[in-house]
Amino acid sequence: MPKIVDHEQYRKELLAKCFDLFAEKGYAAITMRQIAEGLKVSTGTLYHYFPSKKALFEQFVEEASKQEVLMATAELEGAQTLQERAEALGKYLVKNEDYQIKWVYILVDFFQHKDAKEVQENGGFEWVTEIYKQAAYDLFGIQDRVLIAFILTFIDGLIYERLCGNRMVSIPEQCTLLGKMLTAYLVE
Repeated sequence: MPKIVDHEQYRKELLAKCFDLFAEKGYAAITMRQIAEGLKVSTGTLYHYFPSKKALFEQFVEEASKQEVLMATAELEGAQTLQERAEALGKYLVKNEDYQIKWVYILVDFFQHKDAKEVQENGGFEWVTEIYKQAAYDLFGIQDRVLIAFILTFIDGLIYERLCGNRMVSIPEQCTLLGKMLTAYLVE
């Protein structure tokens, strides 16, 4: 009897396994053959699911972003107030700091091999930013797009500081301060 394969689930499993490969080698340096070897599949199987490395990477970024939002949502579950949500965000970032830093490496590596004009014209991964913006709207209950952009930039800045080895920056302290600032700002 032939094996029944859930192709969508298998595609997602392959994408999930790509994280460490892209974090170790970078987008530009890794080949489809190396990805296939790392995933322990044939190149034919890889090309069956992904017509090119770029298509694979784009699907990887989308799937990884969705999974991260699910993880963060689970971590923030139960936090009622804006302050509690900001503090829960801090705990989530600390708990997943290594992952966050690798994620930055992956994206920076991808974009460093692109012309700035090309990224601006094609929008980079604006659709991924939309995933994060929607999650921030949902998690914080804030509908102000400028405030959401501030929160996302704040998170990126914390991760960048940790990536650079700045141990003086305490993520929990900064997120507690963020909660106080947002609460004070929204009360006005």
